[in-house]
Amino acid sequence: MAKLIYSAITSLDGYVADADGNFELLAPDPELHQFVNDQERPIGTYLYGRRLYEVMAYWETVDTSDAEPVSADFAGLWRAADKIVYSSTLDAPSSARTRIERTFDPERVSAMKASADRDISVGGPHLAAAAIKAGLVDECHLFVSPVSLGGGNAALPHGVVWPLKLVGSHQFGSGVVHLHYRPR
Repeated sequence: MAKLIYSAITSLDGYVADADGNFELLAPDPELHQFVNDQERPIGTYLYGRRLYEVMAYWETVDTSDAEPVSADFAGLWRAADKIVYSSTLDAPSSARTRIERTFDPERVSAMKASADRDISVGGPHLAAAAIKAGLVDECHLFVSPVSLGGGNAALPHGVVWPLKLVGSHQFGSGVVHLHYRPR
């Protein structure tokens, strides 16, 4: 059975983007990016909401011939994985190995976990909130950046009690702290 994993780079005050949707202050440096790449290697399928998918689709066409090795590595990982985009407005995917689903169905995701031979990543805080509320998320990786955004798009759902157990942590030279949790 595959695990459903939620990972997010977040500000110290818990936001993945500021009130204007900007996430530049949270961009990973090469050390953090390599760590994330290593975490992404077991992922066979990405579950995305439309907004995050549109950001991540960059990796489908980016020219990696002159890219930093860590970026070229991530592009290869992303291109090799299947993607499911949950959107009621997106007509067609802009990347290979991608399909559109109109609604998030917890029972279908549970069945996908049961039949998958590689782990599944849920990306984007709104889609992750639905998976958390449904009790589907098996691991949570938060990369807490030493910056406060003062508001914006929250990494974790408001109003949801989600007891977690810390199973690992790591501090990066940039001051980012990785917190690895599993539900209790």
